[in-house]
Amino acid sequence: MAKTSSVEKNNRRRRMAAQKAAKRKRLKDIANDMKRPAEERFAARLKLAEMPRNSSPVRIRNRCELTGRARGYYRKLKVCRNQLRELASQGMIPGLVKSSW
Repeated sequence: MAKTSSVEKNNRRRRMAAQKAAKRKRLKDIANDMKRPAEERFAARLKLAEMPRNSSPVRIRNRCELTGRARGYYRKLKVCRNQLRELASQGMIPGLVKSSW
């Protein structure tokens, strides 16, 4: 089980990224538009740099929905490898059978 503080910090990052997504997109579009004057693009980059770091979606870490584990994460199922094996052994995931030979 991951530390509760790590999971909560990641949840705060998700909320902030969703909240500031429109503003970030608008500033990035201005900063990357080569048709605009250089001063305007530079000003947009400065405003983008002033935004909170945690508002960037790059800082969000994929974590297991059940345990909060950050490593061995399966995106399709949103669980880590350990929980995937447990759920597969219990027959909770349709179409997934634990292999044995």
